[in-house]
Amino acid sequence: MNLQYRIDLLVDLGEYILSGDPAWAETKEKASRENGWFIPEFVDLATKNIAQHFLSRPILEKWVSSYELRDNNHEPQNIGIVMAGNIPLVGFHDFLCVFISGHKATIKTSSRDEPLIKHLVSKLSDWNKAAEQRFSFAGILKGCGAYIATGSNNSAGHFEYYFGKWPHIIRRNRTSAAILTGEETGEELAKLADDVYLYFGLGCRNVTKIYVPAGYDFVPLLHAFRKYDFLADHHKYKNNYDYNLALHLLNKKYYMSTPSLLLVEEPSLFSPISQLNYEFYDNPDKLTGSLKENPDLQCITGRGFVPFGQSQAPAIADYADGVDTLAFLCRL
Repeated sequence: MNLQYRIDLLVDLGEYILSGDPAWAETKEKASRENGWFIPEFVDLATKNIAQHFLSRPILEKWVSSYELRDNNHEPQNIGIVMAGNIPLVGFHDFLCVFISGHKATIKTSSRDEPLIKHLVSKLSDWNKAAEQRFSFAGILKGCGAYIATGSNNSAGHFEYYFGKWPHIIRRNRTSAAILTGEETGEELAKLADDVYLYFGLGCRNVTKIYVPAGYDFVPLLHAFRKYDFLADHHKYKNNYDYNLALHLLNKKYYMSTPSLLLVEEPSLFSPISQLNYEFYDNPDKLTGSLKENPDLQCITGRGFVPFGQSQAPAIADYADGVDTLAFLCRL
């Protein structure tokens, strides 16, 4: 289980994810059955992105070359990982960092996203019995040397209380925003729709707020968003849409809409499911400066920022909350 062999196993795992193996297809179907938000299209996209952006040999070798990783970790720590369940395999990157660093992982999965990670871990164990000693699953995390926990602002307080004595990374609610200039092409707006709609907007890298210049013409944007009108047929999403629409009607609040999205002028960065907030700006430099200092923002999309359509395809070194997980593990 030296470093090169761990890389080899991860490359095999990436090839397996893309293989169309019947057992993997059945697992993805099970994940969709158990969580109504994990529609097959989004499960396929999330797993494909992991295989292509995390688990290719050139990417892995370039990534680890930036760190002082031991070829063999003879004193591995047991790392407790609390995984979120808002999008498919959202906790995989933490698992990847622990495995590549040579540590052991005790994983508390989200009840909303168990089948995918458990199946992939079992494949690694099937291929190499030594790998089997590197992973375990638990309902309660105790006795670990360090912790990586992701959850809501409320659960983060509990994590701080329970895990604060040990080395830890604790992540809270975050979201993403887009800055528009009014000069975007139709193709760019269509890609922005991906940033907004993928995974029903439940990810921290989903755009939930857009900033537009005064006098902005919303018609091309609303037209570009029509590509996701099919989400209006999803009962859980439609229930949220109808509920938020009713609130705006009762409160006589101005809104714009497509069959699958409500566009509302709101100061908040966070928007409810099926809604996108917007705000006008005058000074782009001042806006950029304030957003970069905002601790609630995961990323900004737009010209000069994360390209439109790429917010949900992070690179392997795009660490959540800007905290370098692998560097943290290397220091233990």
